[in-house]
Amino acid sequence: MNRDSIIGFIIIAAILVGYSVWMTPSQEEMEARQRKIDSISMVRQQHQLLDSIRMAAEIKRIEESVAAETMKTENTLAGDTQPDNYGQLKERFGAFASAAEGKDSIWIVENDFFELSISAKGGAVNKVVLKDYQTWDSLPLVIFDPNNNDFNLSFFSGNRNINTNKLYFQPYLNGFPYEGSQRLNASNTDSLTFSMRLMADDGMGQADPKRYISYDYVVRPDKYLLDFNIRIVGMDNVIASNASFLSLNWQTDLLQQERSVDRMSGSTIYFKHLNDDVDYLSETKDDEKVIRTKVKWVSFKQRFFTSTLIAGDFFDNAELKTFTKERPTHSRYLKSMSSTMEVPYGVASTQVIPMSFYFGPNSYYDMRAYKLDLERQIPLGWGFFLLAWINIYIVIPVFTFLGSYGWNYGIVILILTVLLKIVLFPIAYKTYNSSAKMRVLKPEIDEISAKYPKKEDAMKKQQAVMTLYKKAGANPMAGCIPMLLQMPILIAMFRFFPSSIELRQQSFLWATDLSSYDSIANLPFEIPFYGDHVSLFTLLMTVSTIFYTRMNNQMMGSQSTQMPGMKTMMYLMPIMFLGIFNNYAAGLSYYYFLANVITFVQMYVFRFTINEEKLRVKIEKNKKKPVKKSAFQKRLEEAAKERGYNTKKK
Repeated sequence: MNRDSIIGFIIIAAILVGYSVWMTPSQEEMEARQRKIDSISMVRQQHQLLDSIRMAAEIKRIEESVAAETMKTENTLAGDTQPDNYGQLKERFGAFASAAEGKDSIWIVENDFFELSISAKGGAVNKVVLKDYQTWDSLPLVIFDPNNNDFNLSFFSGNRNINTNKLYFQPYLNGFPYEGSQRLNASNTDSLTFSMRLMADDGMGQADPKRYISYDYVVRPDKYLLDFNIRIVGMDNVIASNASFLSLNWQTDLLQQERSVDRMSGSTIYFKHLNDDVDYLSETKDDEKVIRTKVKWVSFKQRFFTSTLIAGDFFDNAELKTFTKERPTHSRYLKSMSSTMEVPYGVASTQVIPMSFYFGPNSYYDMRAYKLDLERQIPLGWGFFLLAWINIYIVIPVFTFLGSYGWNYGIVILILTVLLKIVLFPIAYKTYNSSAKMRVLKPEIDEISAKYPKKEDAMKKQQAVMTLYKKAGANPMAGCIPMLLQMPILIAMFRFFPSSIELRQQSFLWATDLSSYDSIANLPFEIPFYGDHVSLFTLLMTVSTIFYTRMNNQMMGSQSTQMPGMKTMMYLMPIMFLGIFNNYAAGLSYYYFLANVITFVQMYVFRFTINEEKLRVKIEKNKKKPVKKSAFQKRLEEAAKERGYNTKKK
C-alpha cells in the first residue's frame, strides 16, 4: 500500500468523523425532535383508545345481533321454515351455510412446553405461548400476533370459493363431541387429540356430522412438535370433483422478543425442498419467492424461535413472502410472513392429509432430534462446510457439556476460550517462532533496503531478501499460514455466539443478556455506525485488539517496514469493529476480549522460552550450509541457459 492509499484512508476517516460531528443534532433540535415524538405518541394513544371504543361498540353490536338471530332461529318451526338469512348464507357459502354463523370461542391445549390457543372460527391455532421463555422485558413469550394470524384452507364447492377461516368449527376430543373445560392439559397423558370439525349441511339447514373437514391436533406432553392432520370425510360430493389440490394459506405478524435485532440472523422464511437442501428468503429486506417444486416444510423463523409447518408427504408449489407493514397494530410488531402452499388432494370418501407443527426454540439438539433439517435455520456457517463442522462437532458439544454443570455462561465462555487456545497453542508457537526469526534478520534486511533504495531496484531488493530468507532457513509466510488456519475458528465463533439460544437472557458481570449488547451508558443521541449506547465488552475488545496489533507489529520486524500501508490498515480495523460489534451479542465481544488476553499471556511465555541469541546462532549455521536447489528452480535455470545459448549462437 503506497502513500496515496494511506492518504486516501485518512481522508475517508476524516470525512466519516466530520460527517458524524456535523450530523449530530444540537440540543434545541433534540428537544424539538423529542417534542415531536411525544406528540406522535400521544396521537397514536388517542387513536388506539378510539379504536378500542369503536371495537367494543362493534363487538357489542355483533353480540346483540347474534343473540337476536339465535332467538329467532329457536322460535322457528323446525323443518317447516328457515331463518330469514339462511338463503343469503346458502347463496354465499353453499354446503357450509350452517357453519357461517356461530360463536367464536377459544380452547387452550397445553403440555409441558407450550400453550396453544385454538379458535372456533377457522379452527386454527391463533396463539402460541412458550412456557419456558420470556421476552427481554419479562413478558410471556407469544410467538406471533393472535389478532393478525390467518390460517386458511381454500377450495371450490358448488362453483364457490370456500375459505375455512370464515367458518365456525365444532370441538371434539379423542373423536367425540366436547363440551367440557376450555383448557386441556396433555402433560399427564401419552397424547391428547383435540379436533376442530367443519361440518357441511345435511340439506335441511343443519350440520351433518357424517360430512366434515377436521383439523386434528395431536399433542404430546414433552415435545415442541405436534401432529396436525387434516381429515376429510364424506366430502366427495361437496368439494369439486376435478380438484387435485387444496390451497393452504398461512399468514402472520411476528412479534419482537429480543431487545436488539441481529442483522446477521434476521427474521425470514426458511423452507426445505423435498429430498434437497434448505433455502431461505432475504434476512435484511422484504422478499418473495415462487417455488415450482415439491416442498417439505415452510418455517417462519425469528432469531431464537420458529413456527414451522411440516408436510407428512410434501407440498406442491409454494408462494412465500416477507414484508413490513407501514402501520402495524401491535407495539411489538417485527415483520409479516405469508405462505401459500398446494396440498395434494384426491377425491375420496375419506382422506387424511398428515402434517405437523413445530412451535419452539432454535436449539440445535432439539431441532436435530426430528431429523428434518430444521437445525439448518440456525446460522452456524452452513455456506462453508469447515465453519459448520467446527460449530457442530467441536464448539456446540463442548459448550453444551460445560453448560450442563449449571455454571454461569460467562465462566463457560472463559473455559471454552481456554480450551480452544490450548488446541491452537502449536499454531501460536509456530507464529511466534517465525516472528522471532524475522526480528533476528531485521538488521540484514535493513542493509539490503539501504543497498537498493531506488524504486526501479525493487525487484533486485526482493530477490536479495528472498535469498537471505532461504539461506537462513526462514519462511516469511510461516507466520501468516498459522493465522489463516485460525481464521475458520474465529469466523465460526462469530456465527455461533449471536445465534446461541443458551446465552439468551444469561447475565454475567454488568451484562444482563449475553445474547444482546451490554450497555454501561445510554447516549442522548445516536452516533452513525456506532449507536446510542456504550458497550463495555466491545470497548475492552477494541482496546485489547489495538494493543495486540501494536505488539504483533513490533514482533514482525522487517515485514512491518515493507508494508506501512498494511500496518495502518491493521490499526483501522479495530476502530471499525468498535462500531460493528457495539450492537452485537455481548458474549461474542467477551470471547474476543478473552482470546486477546490469553494471546498476550502466550506471547510473554514464548518470549521467555524462545532464546533469540540461540536462534541467531542457528540461522548463521544455516547460512553456511549449501542451499539445495529445487527441481523447479533447476528447470528455470536450464531454460534460461538454453535461451541465452540460442541467442548467442544467432
